Amino acid sequence: MTPSDDQEEERDQPRDEMLTKAYAKTRKSLIARLDNWEDQKTWDEFYQTYWRLIYAVAIKSGLRSDEAFDCVQETILSIAKQSKKNLYDPEQGSFKTWLMNMTRWRINDQFRKRKKDTAMLQGEWENDRKTAVIDRIEDPNGDTLSRLWNVEWKKNVADAALARVKALVSPKQYQIFDCYVLKQWDAKKVQDKLNVSMAQVYLAKHRVGAVLRKELARLEDDAE
Repeated sequence: MTPSDDQEEERDQPRDEMLTKAYAKTRKSLIARLDNWEDQKTWDEFYQTYWRLIYAVAIKSGLRSDEAFDCVQETILSIAKQSKKNLYDPEQGSFKTWLMNMTRWRINDQFRKRKKDTAMLQGEWENDRKTAVIDRIEDPNGDTLSRLWNVEWKKNVADAALARVKALVSPKQYQIFDCYVLKQWDAKKVQDKLNVSMAQVYLAKHRVGAVLRKELARLEDDAE
C-alpha cells in the first residue's frame, strides 16, 4: 500500500520539529556569541541560508545530531572570525569551496573530540567504521567529502531559494505553487483542494517560478 501525501507529511513532522527546535537553540547561541559584532543580522541570514547544508554534510559524514549542530555553530563562528579579519580571498577560490573546507575542518574537530572523549571514558576501542569515516574526510584529495558536498549544495540552494521565495510572494500563491509544481499535483486537484481557479494555478506557477529562478541565480552567484 502506497502512503498518501498526508501520511508522508505526518511521518516527517516529528523529525522536522526536532530539527526546528535544535535550529532555534543553536541560532540563539550563535547570535549570542556574535554579540560584539555590528552585523548580527547578516550572520543570522547567513546561518539561515547555510545551516542545513553544513548539518546534512556533517550527519552524512558520520556525526551525531548534537555533534552536527556543534559543527554548524563552530563553522559559522570560524567563518565570521575569518571574514572580520578579511582572510577570505575570492581570487584563491570560490566561496562554495571555502565553505566546504571550513566545514571539513570543523567536522574533523568533532571526530577528534569524540575520539578523545571515548578514550578517556572507555579506553582505546574506537569504532573502526567511525575511524574510517574521518580518514576518508581527511583524505588530501577530499574526493569523498567533495562529492557529498556537491550533492548537498544543490539541495541546499534549492531549499534556501524556496525559503526566500516563500517570504516574497503571497501565502496563497506559494501554496498553489507548492502543490502544483513541487508536489506535482495535477491542475484539477489543485483547483479542487485549494478552491482556486485554473487561471490562478497557472498564474502562480508563472509568477512564483520567476521569483524562484531569480533567487536560485542569486545564490549561485554568491557561491562564485
